[in-house]
Amino acid sequence: MTTSQTAATTSGAAPAVDIPPLRRNRPFTLLMTGLTTQSVGVGVATFAVPLLALELTGSATAAGAVAAIGHAGALAATLPAGVVADRTDRRRLVVLAAGAATVLWATVLVAGALGVLSAWHLAAVLFGAAVATAFLDPAISGAFRSVVPTPQLPTAYATAQGRDAVAGLLGGPLGGVLYGVGHVVPVIGAVVGQAATAFCTFFVRVPLNDDVTAARVTRPVAALREGLAYVWSLPLFRASLGLFVTVNIALSGMMIGINLELAQTGTDPVLIGVFDMAAAASLLLGAVLAPVLVRRLRLGAVVVPALGLLVVAFAVMAMIQTYVGYVVGIAVGVLLVPAVNSAMAGYVAAITPAQMQGRLSSVLGLSGVAAMPIAPLVGGSLLDAGGIGVVLWTLVALLGATVVALALVPSLWRVGRPDDWADDALPMPGE
Repeated sequence: MTTSQTAATTSGAAPAVDIPPLRRNRPFTLLMTGLTTQSVGVGVATFAVPLLALELTGSATAAGAVAAIGHAGALAATLPAGVVADRTDRRRLVVLAAGAATVLWATVLVAGALGVLSAWHLAAVLFGAAVATAFLDPAISGAFRSVVPTPQLPTAYATAQGRDAVAGLLGGPLGGVLYGVGHVVPVIGAVVGQAATAFCTFFVRVPLNDDVTAARVTRPVAALREGLAYVWSLPLFRASLGLFVTVNIALSGMMIGINLELAQTGTDPVLIGVFDMAAAASLLLGAVLAPVLVRRLRLGAVVVPALGLLVVAFAVMAMIQTYVGYVVGIAVGVLLVPAVNSAMAGYVAAITPAQMQGRLSSVLGLSGVAAMPIAPLVGGSLLDAGGIGVVLWTLVALLGATVVALALVPSLWRVGRPDDWADDALPMPGE
């Protein structure tokens, strides 16, 4: 980001006390307002989609296939989306992507109202909406770096973590209430949420990226190779890409395994929802704590202990194997996960050149996208193979080995606190 004018003026040249708080940062506030509405609205729709798919297909397997088609859209579009985000006006890209998703979700409402909604139609909308979101995410990631000063990046990303936690808390209850009114009614949430993102971003009046003329000179395929080579050339990024795939698979697989176990043993669905809400509430609290931790500690001192706490919580859950143990364990285990996410995302954004933000975001985002179709298979197959004990102990071992591997990455421990991140800023390849 040394090539970015924004980075040059906000990379720590002035004392942190002179930087206005994020609540007075109008571009950031507009972006977060739209994205928060989107997260809650899409969360409401996401809760209802499996139920709607089951109603349309009459088969749990077929309903799962409908959801898998949506994941396939995200997986297919993630890397190309990063290239596009670095070659186009990010403000325009966000407006177009969110607008397209709005239209797609609206067709579900119309078809449902007319009584002609089919499983194929729903699957096509999920695929298209996932593609649109894949283009939106790297554009937003790059936009954050353009409107947020470097020392405030951990707070900005922690705020984004809190947004997702709020969506997790509200999505299920609101989705359930609206589903009771009408089976396609929860889709209104996705329509409103995506439209809010497009609307709020439209009124952002500052540039969300630098001049893209030079970026367009490079062919798209060459630009993608350049982004992959850039990530692979940096030991910390290279380790993060592989190891955080494992972390996401372990955490998501454990959540899915426990949910399935509770369902199979006849647990009241309300109590299953309480388990998920306990995780969301803890993530929300963790998002509040994250800026304080990240501001005071070096990167390695945030990442390794936080994930170590998750390993310990998994192990306690595996030993106890009771409902109360699951609820308390997940709440304790995920408490510091927002600090890990905001620290890693903030550091990556702070040191990456503005012209590379979209590609870097998409490449590193593969750690989450790749886990989405794998985690259900891991959780479900391990549960069928040997019960919840096998699920938990296997994932304890997997996550424990991953934390040890992260602790042995020297570049993780070399990273300082946010006030020093700008000193690590990297030039574009070839400069």
